[in-house]
Amino acid sequence: MQDPELLQEGLGLMALGMGFVFVFLGVLVFSMTLMSGVIRRFQPVPAPAAPRARTQPAASPASQDDETLAVISAAVHRYRHKTRR
Repeated sequence: MQDPELLQEGLGLMALGMGFVFVFLGVLVFSMTLMSGVIRRFQPVPAPAAPRARTQPAASPASQDDETLAVISAAVHRYRHKTRR
């Protein structure tokens, strides 16, 4: 085979492959859209969630925030002292 024939054959195979992928992806999008519509149609409507009564947490949020801040500060301090060496 000559170079122009090889180039033509390569371009033909490339077009065939790209066409196959394009058609496959189109069929995939169509089938996913169809399945989504079917599922939306037959899926029951979710019941509204009942409002829950708010309960008081065991510790106040301010004390939890202070404790969290202290723990984070201690961890950062320890990390900085470890990495200076």
